[in-house]
Amino acid sequence: MRVIEVLGPGCQKCQYTEKVVREVVDSAGVEADVRHVTDYAEIASRGVLSTPGLVIDGVVVLAGRVPTREQVASWLGVA
Repeated sequence: MRVIEVLGPGCQKCQYTEKVVREVVDSAGVEADVRHVTDYAEIASRGVLSTPGLVIDGVVVLAGRVPTREQVASWLGVA
């Protein structure tokens, strides 16, 4: 099972990022645990200083912008 974490305080961009991730996971049938991390200390400990951030299986793949569906699918290997 993949672990996908959206890093951000819950702003509109962070919520949209989570929505995009969940849509890709659902449409591709990927078995994943999608989490939203809002704790600033934990976000900063990942090296993400600009949100939203996206972490897939412990690796930061994006910070400071909203990913496209195609990017998420590519990172998950379902493109």
